[in-house]
Amino acid sequence: MKVWLNKINDSRRTLIEVPGIEATLGRDPTNQIVLESPLVSRRHAVVRRAGEQYTLENLGLNSCQVGDINVPSGQSLSFEAGAVVRIWPYSLTFESETIRQVSRDEIEKHLRSILCDLELRIHRKLLERLDLFDMQGSRQADRESILLLENNIQDICRELNVFGPENEPLLDELVGLIFRDLLVNQIIMESSPSHGATPSLLAPNEFDIPATLIPERETELRHVLDFMLQRIEFHHASDVTTRVRQIEARAADVFPVVRPHLHRELRSYAILRAIKKDLKDIVFGFGPLQDLLRAPTITEIMVVASDQIYVERDGVIERSGRRFISDQVTESVIERIVAQVGRRIDKSQPLVDARLPDGSRVNAIIPPLAISGPCLTVRRFPAKRLSVDDLIHLGSITTAAAAFLGAAVQNHRNLLIGGGTGSGKTTLLNALSSFIPPKERIVTIEDTSELRLHQEHVVTLETKMANVEGQGAYTTRDLVRNALRMRPDRLIVGECRGPEVLDMLQAMNTGHDGSMTTLHANSSAEVIERLELLVLTAAELPLKAIHRQIASALDLIVQITRLPSGRRVVSQISEVVRVDEETGNVVIADIFNFRDGRSLQPTGFLPTFMDELVGQGFLELRALYGEGEVMDFTSPMPVSTASWPADGGPSRTRV
Repeated sequence: MKVWLNKINDSRRTLIEVPGIEATLGRDPTNQIVLESPLVSRRHAVVRRAGEQYTLENLGLNSCQVGDINVPSGQSLSFEAGAVVRIWPYSLTFESETIRQVSRDEIEKHLRSILCDLELRIHRKLLERLDLFDMQGSRQADRESILLLENNIQDICRELNVFGPENEPLLDELVGLIFRDLLVNQIIMESSPSHGATPSLLAPNEFDIPATLIPERETELRHVLDFMLQRIEFHHASDVTTRVRQIEARAADVFPVVRPHLHRELRSYAILRAIKKDLKDIVFGFGPLQDLLRAPTITEIMVVASDQIYVERDGVIERSGRRFISDQVTESVIERIVAQVGRRIDKSQPLVDARLPDGSRVNAIIPPLAISGPCLTVRRFPAKRLSVDDLIHLGSITTAAAAFLGAAVQNHRNLLIGGGTGSGKTTLLNALSSFIPPKERIVTIEDTSELRLHQEHVVTLETKMANVEGQGAYTTRDLVRNALRMRPDRLIVGECRGPEVLDMLQAMNTGHDGSMTTLHANSSAEVIERLELLVLTAAELPLKAIHRQIASALDLIVQITRLPSGRRVVSQISEVVRVDEETGNVVIADIFNFRDGRSLQPTGFLPTFMDELVGQGFLELRALYGEGEVMDFTSPMPVSTASWPADGGPSRTRV
């Protein structure tokens, strides 16, 4: 059998041919496939082949992974040829006896790896010729510097014989990937407000257009891209994100039509143009992050190491296929990003939270805190904020639940949104804020400004970190206390994660009804437990007093969950009913929950303030439960508590 072996995150692979139908894997030299790592057992696994079917038996202590399935110690799993087997830190692919079709993603990652290796070689030679660090330090991309850089790149490509006849097949594949990137960038830049200010192909004030451009080649390039756009035939693509997705999916099918008509000069020009852009991004811009930062389909960028850049698309995390050429370049780009917002990062201050001008949230951490090298996480927010209608269309919330929450917001009910990291708490909070009447005065408080409220009378406050001397810090708690003196009708705190919880609860209890915030928690019951803990960080209070404060302050808890598929859904809407006098626990009643595992369903019970919602005209029962649906108000009320006693519970209110 034939096995392709490579270390994880290494683009180079080794082919191992094992005679027979059985192969042993482990770190001991007697194994047929030797995996030299202390994380691998001496005899870790055995793989047996039967035609196109393989069976892996895990003999080691650590688990193996076949595709997305973990195989614990002592268990076996059957898989087909071509599946990826991971025994950390190795990845193995057992080749089919027949020719396996390579996926488009695999081809793209391989081509990007080749292009990155080439750019690394060119960058090293540039360092021998030019003072790139001086160019980076000045942060001035003047035309003279750009022209000098491009001319040297062109000379080095000539020295390396990049466009020689022996590289023709590879260049043919690379140009297809480059054309797809150009199409995506063109769509993005055409949709930007600055489009039309310049006749150039892509964005002004960036490094997409070469200073050494050839007008005839640029015209040919424009014609090719226009032809490809016409052949892609966008369907129902009303927004930029949808158009970009369709280009990414269809460009590879259209390119074979264009390929025979590309002459050698145009192909070489397009590839050299892309190399110049990438290296200019490294020297003056954000390196491989430059295009990722403006792609509308990407919601999160995660730099784990220089050669590992992950992105999140549609809630799913995947490798981007891009990488930095060194740790030094990674750190330089991170410094450039945080410098945009007046922050600095170095060995004396190796951790930074910042916000980019477009609202994206940035967290950067470098050695000595980050052992494996500089790490960067960028949380991006779409230019068009999702509305409640969008959430209903995406299946994140039902129409009935949205109508109920809208009525509760208009009725000045205090609301807390719970959920895990990246579950969409802020998105939901921003959407629900649209129900706030426009005449009310709103004060928002956030660590990094993410909310985009549609009302006019909004005061936006943001926390401030300490300066180099450790002075001048203003925390969320400081701003909450100050906001109470600003005569707000509603107080919205982006996230409560510390002692400010106590001030928030007190604000809700002292006339600031209709306030909203978010909290990290996995369920409505866990929200109460988290609130207990956070209040105790602010003051030593009896648990019973904390429970009373929570029950009198909060009206509703909305739980949002991120499913394994990446979809975000509202999984629970609960009312904070009261404090049970016997147990002292907070009583929570589910109004909606995710009972069937597919959608949010009403439990059949109404909140204690339902008469106000109906009486003031904010909600009709038919909108809540659906016309013609029979409501059973006689079954026991679904009540949960943060710590439910074993011997029965409190008396239950029936509607």
